Amino acid sequence: MAEKPKKPAKKKTAQPVVPPPALADVRNQIDSIDRQIQALIAERARFAHQVGKAKGKLAAAVDYYRPEREAQVLRMVVDRNEGPLSDEVLVHVFREIMSACLAQQEPLKIGFLGPEGTFSQQAVLKHFGRSAHGLPLASIEEVFQEVENGNADFGVVPVENSGQGTIQVTLDMFLTSDLKICGEVELRVHQYLLSRSGRIEDIERIYSHPQSFAQTSSWLRANLPKVEKIAVSSNAEGARRARNADDAASIGGESAGHVYGLKKVVMSPIQDDADNTTRFLVIGRSIFPPSGHDRTSVLVFIHDKPGALFDVLSPFARHGISMNRIESRPSHHAKWEYGFFIDLAGHVEDEGMKQALAELKAHSAQIKVLGSYPVAVP
Repeated sequence: MAEKPKKPAKKKTAQPVVPPPALADVRNQIDSIDRQIQALIAERARFAHQVGKAKGKLAAAVDYYRPEREAQVLRMVVDRNEGPLSDEVLVHVFREIMSACLAQQEPLKIGFLGPEGTFSQQAVLKHFGRSAHGLPLASIEEVFQEVENGNADFGVVPVENSGQGTIQVTLDMFLTSDLKICGEVELRVHQYLLSRSGRIEDIERIYSHPQSFAQTSSWLRANLPKVEKIAVSSNAEGARRARNADDAASIGGESAGHVYGLKKVVMSPIQDDADNTTRFLVIGRSIFPPSGHDRTSVLVFIHDKPGALFDVLSPFARHGISMNRIESRPSHHAKWEYGFFIDLAGHVEDEGMKQALAELKAHSAQIKVLGSYPVAVP
């Protein structure tokens, strides 16, 4: 069979060479866009100030703050995003704009587990922005106390870590406190080995919070098995101690290193779980309206009897309410009585949630709604 004659190859048409844009022209375009952005931010700030005036004379900055509205704005930012910047970057930019606009009335005062440089402070900055006024406090108990007394508008406390589980002291505070959960923050935690010299061979002891030691235990066993590990009250305190000697190091976030002069990162990141994340709760004195994508936390006290937990959970199943988390603690009220901390999808004002909670009252010693709040925005 004769071969088909080959078609002659098409001649490639030379494409015109497009010269790169002149650097000066590109910079002029950026300057023009920056002027427009700045003008729009100023206009937004003026409208935010008008919102404050429309609300009338209120008692304090906390009365102007609406977490459900902020969550709605940030979700719209994510929905509109078509790149090239990530959702996280754009959310951060808009969070800072809203923080600055709100601070025109008066900066919010936010209590957190200090001192400066802790992951709790990072959670405050992520949720409230840099225009809020952070109040570093000595303990989680003190954060609750300062919010209860009105010395802080809100508090930020850790409640669970993706690898190490629940922070029990936070849950125990809710057993007696009347504060409400107003929001949540999910913070990706990167653990760094920090020192003054930056040389791993110099390290003879490491200061850190017990949680950070737990989150980096495998790395420490493999790389520094003979080094003395000294537990301290916070990673910031560890950095403060380690800054005084070349043979000492600390584990914590980069921010702690910057605050306390440990600018040499010996190794990063060293956490055993690459997705190591800590969830923080925002605590305040009120429950806010629905945002459209919310979570409700309840505390249910029950006596130890057959089927008690089934009786607690079945009303939520009947009304189609998803349970995100459950944790039990002794109630400290009566012998063999337990408190179940339950996170549920939805807001306490939702009709299904109202009906489920009403049914639950027949099976429990006590029900306490800890809060209904927007689900964390990335």
